[in-house]
Amino acid sequence: MDVLDKQNALPLHIQFERIIRQKIEDEEWPVNTSIPSENELSRIYGLSRMTVRSVLNRLQMNGLIYRTPGKGTFIAEPKITGEPLVRYGIREQLEAMGFETATTVIGIRKSLSTLKVSKALGQGRKIDIFTVKRLRCIKGKPLSFHVSYLPAAYFKNLGKCDLKNNQMCHLIEQKFKYPIRRRIETLEATSADLEKSQYLNVEPGFPLLLVENIVYTDKNLIIEYSQITFRGDKYKIKMEYPK
Repeated sequence: MDVLDKQNALPLHIQFERIIRQKIEDEEWPVNTSIPSENELSRIYGLSRMTVRSVLNRLQMNGLIYRTPGKGTFIAEPKITGEPLVRYGIREQLEAMGFETATTVIGIRKSLSTLKVSKALGQGRKIDIFTVKRLRCIKGKPLSFHVSYLPAAYFKNLGKCDLKNNQMCHLIEQKFKYPIRRRIETLEATSADLEKSQYLNVEPGFPLLLVENIVYTDKNLIIEYSQITFRGDKYKIKMEYPK
């Protein structure tokens, strides 16, 4: 049995977390099987229940375990590994991996842009834009929250389009006839605000992964600025480059 080394300078809670992570990596505890309770882990490792709970909370936020009220704590399925969205849309990637996806259109609104959105769209002033918000789910559970900002002058009758079953890039190219030639994508860690926590079913402050995209046409016109926020415990992005 793994034991904590009280003579080690490394804090006991860090040692304990490493032991649990190693058990998960070695599949000593397979996916969807229960692990010992907080009381049991506290007794086995000689830690306070508060320390054990704090470590388990971190592991849950990192997507390694999940809790079911009244039943216990279980090993979570591995995170979904996707590729940069400049290559394939998230829906395409998920369906290629065999996941059945569902999209909910939260809303579409025409308004005057904020200064930040105007700059992202390459504009020197505030302009009329469409803001499209959508939620993507797999297995009935939310995975990503999508917000697209599009210049209203280029997208008349956007509200009449099927935003539920069509990817935005397909609408841009096929419906509105703007060939996409270039994208700039940024990736950063963020946390859930009240709106995202509501739709992604997480607590405010929960770790999220934010991907921002700026989409250019063949005439170097910025046609879309989007923010896609993934649950940090469910999704990660793999990047591969030639030497």
